[in-house]
Amino acid sequence: MRKQDFDFVLPDELIAQAPLPQRSASRLLVGHIDARTLTDQSIRDLPELLVPGDLLVVNDTRVWPARLFGRKASGGQVELLLERQIDASTGLFHLRVSKKPKPGETIIVGEFALTVSERIDALFALYCTHGTLDQILQQHGHMPLPPYVTRADDAADRERYQTVFAREAGSAAAPTAGLHFDAPLLDALAARGIARTAITLHVGAGTFQNLREDELDKVVLHREWLHVPQEAVNAVNACKARGGRVIAVGTTATRALETAACDGTLATYSGETQLFIRPGYRFAVIDGLLTNFHLPQSSLLMLVSAFAGHEFVLHAYAHAVRERYRFFSYGDASLWLR
Repeated sequence: MRKQDFDFVLPDELIAQAPLPQRSASRLLVGHIDARTLTDQSIRDLPELLVPGDLLVVNDTRVWPARLFGRKASGGQVELLLERQIDASTGLFHLRVSKKPKPGETIIVGEFALTVSERIDALFALYCTHGTLDQILQQHGHMPLPPYVTRADDAADRERYQTVFAREAGSAAAPTAGLHFDAPLLDALAARGIARTAITLHVGAGTFQNLREDELDKVVLHREWLHVPQEAVNAVNACKARGGRVIAVGTTATRALETAACDGTLATYSGETQLFIRPGYRFAVIDGLLTNFHLPQSSLLMLVSAFAGHEFVLHAYAHAVRERYRFFSYGDASLWLR
């Protein structure tokens, strides 16, 4: 297949620029995969859409204020986006700058200085000459809103571009399916007998990058770090044993679980993944998927298509456009069930 096979027309006005006042107020398009039917519902209907014994797997990564604005010694402006922290003083950054800096050059951010040590593919390794990365981020960092959100971040984004599950800092983007959950919804799910467990996958900025190859067989995806703990493995195994369904909350939870089951059996896992899930992939763990609406020609749309079927997913997206669903990170959600 080619990336053009995953294209669709999306009016700009359907790209959500801000969250709704309440997390659980989003609409929910439910795709019944076997019957190939769609229903328009609400996130608040989720407890009734699931059954006692089902298991939700959420991503507990925390988005750090990863976007920084600085200047080179020459005065040139630099925008930095932290992709991954190496140690307390060193990180890998995406840089938006007119002329790429060389090793040894310094970038000034407020009262801090970051020195370039090396370039690693598209990323730059920078280290603090005094202070720590965390100090720089807390004092000068901005929430890294996606490129299709055309406004600047504000104080409200510090809380709303963060899930209620957020615990382990390390993401340059939010696991957006988790943004729809709030305390009342979690209480309703628990009362219904829906279990929950967590994995960690630190979302990289590569999630927004266009695929460079047209043919999917030639695509090599960006790397992301993940951890699937024994508690999550136990919860999944218990769910399967009682006849429940494992529902991944987001493509990141899906990627983590399927990576940890790469040998055919789910096991604990800590490390990187470049797993590219596309049509033809055979899922080892998940039975359902809750996820937002994704960019045309994106690897995330391909993952959803692998689970629910290419034609059915594009049919659902056309329905979502007609019904004026809100798209992308701050938008509405879809639930795919077998």
